[in-house]
Amino acid sequence: MTRLSSLAILATGILAGAAGSYWYVHRPEPMSMTATEHAEPVNGDRKILYYRNPMGLPDTSKVPKKDSMGMDYIPVYADEAADDAVSISPGKVQRSGVKTETVGKKSIARAVRGVGLVEHDESRLWTVTVRSDGYVENLFVNKTGQRVVEGDPLFRFYSPQIQLAQVDLLVAKRGQGGRNASRDIDGAMQRLRNLGVPESRIEDVLETETNPRTIDWASPATGHVIRKNVIEGQRVMAGDELFRIGNHERVWVIAQLAESDIGDIAVGTPVTVTLRAFPNMPHQGEVTFIYPEMMKPETRTLSVRVELPNPDGRIKPGMYADVVFHPETEEAPVAAVPASAVIDSGTRKIVLVATGEGRFEPREVKIGRTGDGYVEVLEGVKPGEDVVTAATFLIDSESNLKAALQSLEHRDAIP
Repeated sequence: MTRLSSLAILATGILAGAAGSYWYVHRPEPMSMTATEHAEPVNGDRKILYYRNPMGLPDTSKVPKKDSMGMDYIPVYADEAADDAVSISPGKVQRSGVKTETVGKKSIARAVRGVGLVEHDESRLWTVTVRSDGYVENLFVNKTGQRVVEGDPLFRFYSPQIQLAQVDLLVAKRGQGGRNASRDIDGAMQRLRNLGVPESRIEDVLETETNPRTIDWASPATGHVIRKNVIEGQRVMAGDELFRIGNHERVWVIAQLAESDIGDIAVGTPVTVTLRAFPNMPHQGEVTFIYPEMMKPETRTLSVRVELPNPDGRIKPGMYADVVFHPETEEAPVAAVPASAVIDSGTRKIVLVATGEGRFEPREVKIGRTGDGYVEVLEGVKPGEDVVTAATFLIDSESNLKAALQSLEHRDAIP
């Protein structure tokens, strides 16, 4: 190639580039208009509303431009924006496995799930204390977890105060001939009661007229020792807790509910409790109490109490449980779509309505309650319309759905 011809080719390229640059640089910027006034005529009667990013990014332009990769922005025409339906070839629809379902009326009832922990029934706990100073001379129950029966002796106790009160009772009885003998006897008996001495021991002192040195302290209830704070020979003070006894014929399950689920739960709501130790033995119960405050504000959960019978003692405090609440609803059926039909973009919720012949119209919807795999639709679709329940994201990727959604956003932004 001669030098002259090379210079001619170079000059031609420079002129062509200059012409292209002039078309982009000197194209007048459209003035701000309404949706109708902004459209400019091209290709005959078709009008361009705006240009969208060729890669589907949320970026539009009023004038032609290129993206960072040099690709031209795609024009969006007025007739396309007015018809927001997405068209896909029947072959692609078949390959994508698109499924639809007709919007119908359904009663929305959902199961609320939570986790729980088995705890002692607080109304079946007893503490064993003494009301005077003394010494534990013999310990009959010396193991934590040991089963005890109401009335059985727990330990043998010596107390100087009880000894003195018994002496006062004997002196009052022997002086029955006096004017105030009856009052003195009643006063001595009351002092023994105040020290926690049982009636059987007081009657035995009166009948035998003896002053026993020790007393066998009886268990106040039937259950298991869940706390033991005494050893044999120990000196104890009045008010010290020596034993704690729990009866496990009934236990509590304290379940934690998310803050968003509290509104569906009330006292009396049926509950299914499945202990992880016995996954094949679910227990049926009901909510007996809802705690008045958020017990765990860091997790935003509320505690709910369920009471379960435990006659065989299989349920142990500390076990984990899966709790399913079954709220009862008497509300009328409402328009509902499968949960898989809703596309949540973060700022809006969209469903794809099948209008036939491979056309899908994106609709913004307002949703309500959810349950049983369905979502209540308050606005956007009507019973009888078909919505896409499967392959919604494949339609998104295989079509210009992003452009259609951007069209909706663009029209919302136009004053």
